[in-house]
Amino acid sequence: MARIAAIEPVSGISIAIPLALLVALSVAVAVQSGLLVTAGPDRTVAAPQTVVIAPHGFAYRDATEYFRNGLAVDAPKLDREVTTTLEIMKYQTTLRDYNRCVADARCEPAEQRYETPSQEKIPATGVSYDDAVRYAAWLSERTGAEWRLPSDFELAYAAADRFPDDALGIDPNDKNPANRWLADYEREARRAAAIDPRPQPQGSFGISQTGLVDFAGNVWEWTSTCNKRVDLDRNDPAAEPDPRNCGIMIAAGKHRAPMSSFVRNPKGGGCSVGSPPDNLGFRLIRRPGFLESVKDFAQRAMAEMFGPATNARGRAG
Repeated sequence: MARIAAIEPVSGISIAIPLALLVALSVAVAVQSGLLVTAGPDRTVAAPQTVVIAPHGFAYRDATEYFRNGLAVDAPKLDREVTTTLEIMKYQTTLRDYNRCVADARCEPAEQRYETPSQEKIPATGVSYDDAVRYAAWLSERTGAEWRLPSDFELAYAAADRFPDDALGIDPNDKNPANRWLADYEREARRAAAIDPRPQPQGSFGISQTGLVDFAGNVWEWTSTCNKRVDLDRNDPAAEPDPRNCGIMIAAGKHRAPMSSFVRNPKGGGCSVGSPPDNLGFRLIRRPGFLESVKDFAQRAMAEMFGPATNARGRAG
């Protein structure tokens, strides 16, 4: 009696991924060949220098403020795995580049507290979160690429060994106020203002293992992360706030500092916690273009369908 070969059912995923790949690649070819026309911006400004950080895992302590029994406790530090590349400006935005946005009447002038000998190598400071968002929109239009502020997570990932750990380092169940006071005092002592708070030329504060220059110097950098508080006693973690409706954003440097989005001079207050930053500036992330996203999607889809070995062969070819 003849044997009838068993036919394995074809899963929806195995069909959907090749179809999605085919559609994405078809659109990419159409754009590349000019069959599909996309509106392009007035590309009159050179893109800033960037570093590309390959996917890897790292330990991240959440920027959220946690409380138990009315006392601040350390946020959890968890191992996170990043599966895509991250492209971020190697240096902080310079005063020269920021002033180009001002000249185009798209940005407000920075509130410089110090005279600068050179705008080309000095970071733009005296800028608010709102200023940074406006600059990112202007730069996106002028370069033809999409630029945005990094989240606290992305900036920590990019800064690597230069990113601070703000933990008190005491047992969260320790109810002795003296221990907590001493730990907080030591932390604030480490956060003391720089001897010379004036913005320094690029390269004055070293480089991270990932190639990021001058992070954790005397310029704190705005992020797109909204300040959040969680009361662990309620067992009801706060919902992730919408940055568009958030007035207090996280700036990161030698330590994290929750700051009002409109503040340009951190010494003037603005809801900062603990020692205020010396200066406020920023650097931006470049979001991959369409063709880059298609390529990344294709590589990940190939890995999902055929495994890492096949994907590695595809990259080598």
